[in-house]
Amino acid sequence: MIAVLLSPLYILVTLYLLRWNLWWFSACGSFFRKKWFRISYSVLFLFISLSLVVAFFIREPSLKWFFKHLSNYWLGTLLYITLAVIVSDLVRVILLHCDRVNKIKLHSRKTFLISGGIVIAIILSLSTYGIIHARNLKLTQYDITIDKPCKTGDLKIVLIADLHMGYSIDHSYIEHMVEKINALEPDLICIAGDIFDNDYDALDDPAAITAAFKSMKSTYGIYACWGNHDIDEKILAGFTFGSSKELTDDARMANLLKEAGITLLNDEIVCIDDAFYLAGRKDIDRVKKIEHTRKTPAELTAGLDLKKPLLVLEHQPKQLDELAVAGADVQLCGHTHNGQLFPGNLLIKLFWENPYGLEKRGSMYSIVTSGVGIWGPDMRIGTDSEIVEIQVHFQ
Repeated sequence: MIAVLLSPLYILVTLYLLRWNLWWFSACGSFFRKKWFRISYSVLFLFISLSLVVAFFIREPSLKWFFKHLSNYWLGTLLYITLAVIVSDLVRVILLHCDRVNKIKLHSRKTFLISGGIVIAIILSLSTYGIIHARNLKLTQYDITIDKPCKTGDLKIVLIADLHMGYSIDHSYIEHMVEKINALEPDLICIAGDIFDNDYDALDDPAAITAAFKSMKSTYGIYACWGNHDIDEKILAGFTFGSSKELTDDARMANLLKEAGITLLNDEIVCIDDAFYLAGRKDIDRVKKIEHTRKTPAELTAGLDLKKPLLVLEHQPKQLDELAVAGADVQLCGHTHNGQLFPGNLLIKLFWENPYGLEKRGSMYSIVTSGVGIWGPDMRIGTDSEIVEIQVHFQ
């Protein structure tokens, strides 16, 4: 419902930006003030602006793919167009109230053209960088020590999350991810939710994706938990909405994991090699929509031999203190994307106990990855797409 509530604001912002665009072009010369140009440019601008709505309603596969990609690029660019125009307006207002500023030069056509040109160059540069950087999959490494014995010896865990497979993330990117994971020779691979992006039919090649997952190699297997986007749900501008009566658990998603040899843990615990526990929790938002029950940390760990190490795989980094008290040694999460786009990586710190990285809560380590894929805008600026390698030592 967030997308619906934000729609009037989106329309106002779009018209505000279109106005500034037309003003700047008009200042460039008489050619850009001609009626046919202003109408043509306005139609093009509104066509791109409304691409996310068209992508939501259209059903023809190739057209839907086109509009989905166009809207995902547009959303990221829109953020920086909006920020640039707002900052420019604020700077202009401040300069108008400065006595030492030459007001004639400030209002001149030349100043308007130069400042507008600089802003356009910055927006295009940031957007291009963000699109390219989103596919630059990096490796992040952590080294932790658990104060418990484990007969396996040290463990090398690979954590990935937020693949968001669909229109933005295709099979070739997944294959690239698998190559990098296999090169690490992990003991255990954990996938912390949001494997899909709300629509199984958006996968470009399910068979190739399954084969890629199946080729992942590890000593003790591959385990996953669901995220809030691993559900058949309508999505607009990155936001999901729909009544609970309409939502379903798409069995094809679980079948793909099963065929790929990935073990799904849905509020379940496995004891691996009789040496350590791995628990997979239900996602707190997904539960509200279709599953309706979720074990508390205490219920999850009840009856376990907590002399053995306990790893908890969960999509969202919540209930850190409760998990630590319940005996968990490591919590492995995703979901936050580390904000994905600047300044989101700064603002997200206001909403999460551990928005990104490694944090220790009591004797428990909380590790949150920024994710392999992207959500909404097809860009990353100020954050990285990453695979996390965790070297775990035991006492």
